[in-house]
Amino acid sequence: MRLSIWPGAVQPYDDILEVARHAEATGWDGVYVADHFMPNATPGRDPSGPMLECGTLIAALGAAVPRVRFGTLVYGNTYRHPAVLANMAATADHVTGGRFTLGIGAGWQVNEHEQYGIELPPVKQRLDRFVEALEVLHGLLRRPTTTFDGEYYRLTGAWCEPKPVQDPLPILIGGGGERRMLGIVARYADAWNTWGHPDLIARKSAILDDFCAAQGRDPKAIARTAQSLVVVDGPLPQDAPMPVIGGSPERLADTIAQYREIGLDELIVPDRLLGRGADRLKAMDTVRSLVSG
Repeated sequence: MRLSIWPGAVQPYDDILEVARHAEATGWDGVYVADHFMPNATPGRDPSGPMLECGTLIAALGAAVPRVRFGTLVYGNTYRHPAVLANMAATADHVTGGRFTLGIGAGWQVNEHEQYGIELPPVKQRLDRFVEALEVLHGLLRRPTTTFDGEYYRLTGAWCEPKPVQDPLPILIGGGGERRMLGIVARYADAWNTWGHPDLIARKSAILDDFCAAQGRDPKAIARTAQSLVVVDGPLPQDAPMPVIGGSPERLADTIAQYREIGLDELIVPDRLLGRGADRLKAMDTVRSLVSG
């Protein structure tokens, strides 16, 4: 099982770079960055706080840290035309020497769309648009030219050059909707990601397998990735909006073993609850030892 770190983009660049370099030096496999422009407007969080931009951050980290893979978790489709995103992804793959994973989702964070005047359509329309975007991305990144006449996007003899170093550049889709999103994953994704404890990931992974079977695709062609907030040693927060695992190294080891048993290909660890400075690096070392052990 691969192990990757997810440093929050709310912190200074030097702190994020420290996390990425430590991950590289201590045997982690990857580093992910979220695509947001401001913190989510949830109770207890300051939505006016700082947030570094994802694409620029990925390029900077990829140039500075030479071994681990980098990925976006995940680009929001509503923020950019998919042709623009295809060129960004191809460039990131060249900057990293073929170590980039293009993570993309349908988009969701309300306050960003409201403040910037970006349309956030209803879910059905958002997913319809997302499917068209995936067609555009597949075309531009994997074929010489692309012509596409959709409801939301139109391309005529379009090219994206240079093509990525990787052939193909892997596309990760983030989302866990069981009625439609997992069907989109089955059709277009090289990797799938969602939040959840092992039991939830196992259930949704089985549903994804069914969608793959219905579309005649080998389920093993789609890597399964997931994350939960991690507490290495201490009380679990009772008000966390996301799943939380750990509390002690022993309990964390048990949950990591469960992820491995359900066939998870990659565990992604957000650094939000790992502390800061030397404490965070020590916590990262503990997590790494539990996965490798």
